[in-house]
Amino acid sequence: MSVAINQQQLHETVNEVEREVSLKALRQDNFRTILGHARRHAAPTARTLLEVGSAHGWFLETAAPHFDVLGIEPDETVGGKTLARGLPVRLGYFPEALRPDERFDIIIFNDVIEHIPDIRSAVKACHERLNPNGTLILNLPSSRGFFYRLSKILAQAGLHGPFDRMWQKDLPSPHIHYFNTDNLKALLESEGFDLTFSTELEAVKAAGLRERLSHVGHVNPLKLYFQYVGILGTLPFLRLLPSDIIVCIFRKRPA
Repeated sequence: MSVAINQQQLHETVNEVEREVSLKALRQDNFRTILGHARRHAAPTARTLLEVGSAHGWFLETAAPHFDVLGIEPDETVGGKTLARGLPVRLGYFPEALRPDERFDIIIFNDVIEHIPDIRSAVKACHERLNPNGTLILNLPSSRGFFYRLSKILAQAGLHGPFDRMWQKDLPSPHIHYFNTDNLKALLESEGFDLTFSTELEAVKAAGLRERLSHVGHVNPLKLYFQYVGILGTLPFLRLLPSDIIVCIFRKRPA
């Protein structure tokens, strides 16, 4: 399921070292949580796991002690570094990078499905590539999250910056879709899946927050400081509000 990504533009626009620092702590915590849900909700016999868009390999590292893992990564620079660390990654796109006979017990998309133009075709390919009783896990941004809703209100008032940032506007791989549990469930049910579990994940963490705010584009240092202090001070309150990250786990419906 090819996604057009200008890799040269991507690495000119986004400093991958800063991006890794900004996201690693949050992603690793969330990946441990997702793995726990996967182990509870996948079939007891599940052994093989495919991650589509495996990037730096953090989820593969987390899941490897429990499953036979494989990652697919279209970005040759990021995927090449992951390969060099000894992780099982194929450079290419889903499902073209797979052999015709390859099937899996679990397929997971971590912050990837929202970038794919034709999600329905991607879901169909997942259904084909999952074993009977297989599990599909989608970890993605939520249109019901506090920051998304706030940015939408600000955009309606004429302040478009936060809303553009939520959609990753002008980046080489922007968000094309936003979902919530209800409309995602409706889409997946129409393609032969049943929702078995859904939850929210932490969207903001103190570790890496400053780097996350500053790693894309040229940010005014004073503006960055006030953004950082403001968000940091509201973290306890934000945990009481709807998160901007959801995880939905689906089971392949018996034929």
